[in-house]
Amino acid sequence: MNISNWLSAAILNHVLRGITFTAPTTIYLALYKSDPTPADTGSEVTGGSYVRIPITFAAPALEVGNQTVKNAADIEFPVATADWGLVTHVGLRSALTGGNLLWSKAVDNPRTIQTGDKPKFLKDGTSVKFTN
Repeated sequence: MNISNWLSAAILNHVLRGITFTAPTTIYLALYKSDPTPADTGSEVTGGSYVRIPITFAAPALEVGNQTVKNAADIEFPVATADWGLVTHVGLRSALTGGNLLWSKAVDNPRTIQTGDKPKFLKDGTSVKFTN
């Protein structure tokens, strides 16, 4: 899991410098065809009915010595109306479009999403689990 440069700076400024940080009201799961990197330089899926999906998380829990959060419900993307390509990474974003990258990670099993496919991530972090 990679924290973005933007979020890392926001947390450091908030905790160590007292600069106000307002958390996003909704977090969105985005699919990527390449590593978004902490600098937010990856290639997000576009077209073919792709849209970022709102995601909610269960409370953090200590797991193998790390605080971990997992998605609280299944996450279903719309049916692809065109090929989306090989999805290799996911990212958490602060807005439905644009916004800031928060965290990203490689998916456990990269998949090529083709026309008619409907990507789904199961509840409890089977594929979307972020550890800190």
